[in-house]
Amino acid sequence: MDKQPLHITNGDHLANKLSELDIQGVKLTWQEILCEGPTTQKVGSELFLETRKTFFSDFYNIDLDLEFIKSELDKLNEWKDYSEIILWFEYDLFCHINMIAVISLIQQRKIELPIFLVCSGRIEGSKKLIGLSELSTEQLIHHYENKVLLNKEDIDIATTVWGIYCGVDHNLLKPFIIKSSSFAYLSNCLKAHLKRFPDSIDGLNTLERNILKIINEYGITTKNQLLGYALNYQGFYGYGDLQLSRMIDELSIFYNVSEDKIELNRKGHEALLGQYNFAKEIDNNLVFGGVKKIAFQFNKAENKLVKSVFNAN
Repeated sequence: MDKQPLHITNGDHLANKLSELDIQGVKLTWQEILCEGPTTQKVGSELFLETRKTFFSDFYNIDLDLEFIKSELDKLNEWKDYSEIILWFEYDLFCHINMIAVISLIQQRKIELPIFLVCSGRIEGSKKLIGLSELSTEQLIHHYENKVLLNKEDIDIATTVWGIYCGVDHNLLKPFIIKSSSFAYLSNCLKAHLKRFPDSIDGLNTLERNILKIINEYGITTKNQLLGYALNYQGFYGYGDLQLSRMIDELSIFYNVSEDKIELNRKGHEALLGQYNFAKEIDNNLVFGGVKKIAFQFNKAENKLVKSVFNAN
């Protein structure tokens, strides 16, 4: 029997679309949000899975289906039956953290197959970045036909970045912002990641500040409308409804909700003006890989993370 490709997709929607287009090969669906919550370096291990299960339960009240995840990962056991591995991940931080974890998993399992990347983002004629699921049939096929073969240096970069992400010193990611590779959007994603930590002036990260700016500038009337704007104007983060809805709720100390509008309160205006550092007042229990969000702040002047002045334990 002829060998066929293994497609690792960033979700069910894309996997179904590939099947509809009759793109041949086995599909492995990767459903994770590794850009949030604690991680362990050995991807797919029992510790990794239990750590992720606890995170989803605590933060999103979701019972992670470990049996489904294991059944998907079991497809990697048959790697000698595949001709190549094709990764389908997008331009944003959400996808890129998942992508480097997948590449690390492939290396940890000592799978010796060519690895290709299909990555969407900038499309000729479009002012906005486009996700894989947003591409037309012709565009998606064009991306597939022009998939990029990852070389050894690309794979080394991905596994190194994953190791750093699972560690406690995320300033070590900075050299990879300027390092060239086949990952066209890695630099943007790493810069975006560092700015997910509280700013050293106002205590808000980029996404949190953006939500307050949207409230201040767009005449928001409902939380659903606010969520829509936040989804559309988030740059390289790629967050979904679940993540941004939680963030909007956590920022409730900065705005008032009435029957027909949402508007900033005094704290909200003070935050946007940078008059106080509100990091301690926001629920910052989130962990990014191996480090607590509250343990560091992003210093724009020094363009790096600095340890928080208050106790982060």
